[in-house]
Amino acid sequence: MTLYYTLVFMLLVAEMALFMLLVVPLPFTMRRRLFTFISENPIVAKIQYWLKITFVFILILFIDSVNRVYRVQVELAAATEGNNGQGATAIMGHERLEVQARKFYSQRNMYLCGFTLFLSLILNRTYIMILETLRLEEKVKLYEGSEKNTKQAEKLAQAGDAGEISRLKREIKLRDQDIATLKKQSEGLHREYDQLAERYGATQENGNLSKKDK
Repeated sequence: MTLYYTLVFMLLVAEMALFMLLVVPLPFTMRRRLFTFISENPIVAKIQYWLKITFVFILILFIDSVNRVYRVQVELAAATEGNNGQGATAIMGHERLEVQARKFYSQRNMYLCGFTLFLSLILNRTYIMILETLRLEEKVKLYEGSEKNTKQAEKLAQAGDAGEISRLKREIKLRDQDIATLKKQSEGLHREYDQLAERYGATQENGNLSKKDK
């Protein structure tokens, strides 16, 4: 097995271990802390970024292995059809083993890359489903009044994003709140300005009327 397929196999084993960690029954508090750590840790965010690039290369390897399996299958079929004489049979005794070996290695690489990509999709979907379940449990506890740790609830609501993305979203939310506060202040100042303008206009009218009376 070449180096890159060995790395793909190691990634597949790591995915299986991570899947087992996700499906292991844990207490709600521990599971919430685990998902909060995954969503806020910048190192985990970088690992997720590089894993996405790695899966692109694995997809290329999968396409290449499928192409190799197809070519070996065509070559094996052509060699079988060309077996018409005694000399061809003697040649097939050695070549057939070589072609069968290449077919075996190509199929092994195809299944290895295919299962790695498929398990990555399952992991992503499992992570999202568990995260949604935790959020629903958190809402139920908040409605019942049995949950007092509101900070952890806010962190859980923001889980599922990469650490840097989650931080930027929090900053955007805070800036939106500041903008809304400034809008309210500007509206209040505008109302006060209008009231002062009306009062000033009223005083001017009263002053003009008093001058005319004199």
